[in-house]
Amino acid sequence: MTINTKTNRTPAIKRGWLRGVLIIIPYFIVVVIFSFSVSYLVGIDMLISPEEQKLSYFQEFSKTFSIFIATILIIGIFRKYIDRDSFLSLGFATKNKLKDVIIGIGLGFLIMSIGLAILVYFNEIKVAAFTFKSFDILFYILFFILISVNEEILMRGYILNNFMLSFNKYIALVFTALLFSLMHGLNPSMDWFSVTSLFLAGILLGVTYIYTKNLWFPIALHFSWNFFQSIYGFKVSGTQTANSMFSLEISQNNRWNGGGFGFEGSYLCLIAECLLILSVFYYYRKKEHTNI
Repeated sequence: MTINTKTNRTPAIKRGWLRGVLIIIPYFIVVVIFSFSVSYLVGIDMLISPEEQKLSYFQEFSKTFSIFIATILIIGIFRKYIDRDSFLSLGFATKNKLKDVIIGIGLGFLIMSIGLAILVYFNEIKVAAFTFKSFDILFYILFFILISVNEEILMRGYILNNFMLSFNKYIALVFTALLFSLMHGLNPSMDWFSVTSLFLAGILLGVTYIYTKNLWFPIALHFSWNFFQSIYGFKVSGTQTANSMFSLEISQNNRWNGGGFGFEGSYLCLIAECLLILSVFYYYRKKEHTNI
């Protein structure tokens, strides 16, 4: 029985990377079908950028929710019929994970707040106006929760999870981070610098997962990172969201203020990402040695 178990499991482990790659094309096909169908129903022209159309809250939410449902559907199918494992085992264990959520949200808030303060202090950006609308805040909370859960389930929960069955966890992390940055390749104002920033973001979002196999921290950090960028008036990965709390003015685009890509295209973001990555690596490596 022992020999048979090893024989049956070894090919499945080696095929982990293959499952991680094979899901990409079906995922995009399903997402496109859902996204185009819902966009047509709510009056969104998919050939025109959202910024030019000035989508309503209902249109934006409908499109984002359709992508979320498509993600749950395709990953659920792969998880059940190909991986032969449960959806929750992707990283949704909840015991003692409230602290992870709080730390993730806190870090996103801290990074964006300090970044904004530094850029304003050195006159890299100027706060032209401040507007607070509770409905806008509530909408973006829900909007960015959907986006963060969607991307983390796919990139860390499914792809990184499967890559780790075939590769060393650090190699799997690098491959997934590279894929994460390339999947944003069509975002506005992308260049080599913003690709590097998104690659480091992929490392940061995945580094805790390779040690804990849990998604709550990366989901919380991803949500907070995007949410506070948005309400502070920064572009989120090159895309400007409407109705931010702060209206920002940039006198001259450069690498310090991020220019057309937003805060993620700035030196400050790269510094913050590197410091956080090193801190997380140090924490878990120290924890590993302590437990030996």
